[in-house]
Amino acid sequence: MLAVLYEHFGDGVEAGTKAVMIKPFHNRRKADVVIATKHKKYSSFFAVGNETEVTGISFHKSDGTRVVNYPKQHRENLAARNQATNEWLKHIVRIFKNARQKLIEQGVLQVGVAPSYYLEGMLYNVPIDKFGGSYSNTMIMVVNWLLEADRSSFACANGQYRLLDGNPDVTWHAANCDAYLSGLVGLWKGS
Repeated sequence: MLAVLYEHFGDGVEAGTKAVMIKPFHNRRKADVVIATKHKKYSSFFAVGNETEVTGISFHKSDGTRVVNYPKQHRENLAARNQATNEWLKHIVRIFKNARQKLIEQGVLQVGVAPSYYLEGMLYNVPIDKFGGSYSNTMIMVVNWLLEADRSSFACANGQYRLLDGNPDVTWHAANCDAYLSGLVGLWKGS
């Protein structure tokens, strides 16, 4: 498949670890392409047509490691949670991402410590009643809950993995989550 991209886009193709970047050219915008196949995870299989499955994607990193993920479930679960929070989740995710950028600029966090996917997953686990009222109230409620929660039981937003399981390809390292939250609290306190 990579050969097809090189044939079509030539020098505009830049292979990365997980994705292939197609560089912008004239009116074409930059695009990241994941070369993937459909993956089915069965939890039961009695007969064809009588199975329980979750469909995701499977792709190989440049080192050959196979990664299985569930982007459709991630997107659908976050959309449902956003609706359940009266659309507060999306706003709070944006604040967390902006805070991450500020922490990187200040040198508190390194790039890659708190990817958007994991921030969304962390906030997906926050109870619905912690969202709403005002931005400052919601931030206080959410951050306090996150600091007191047993984060080891958090699920990824896709519902297929634990968020802090230690598998670097599909889950977040607990130490990176702790570093982000510590930085966020420091940013909030102005230190």
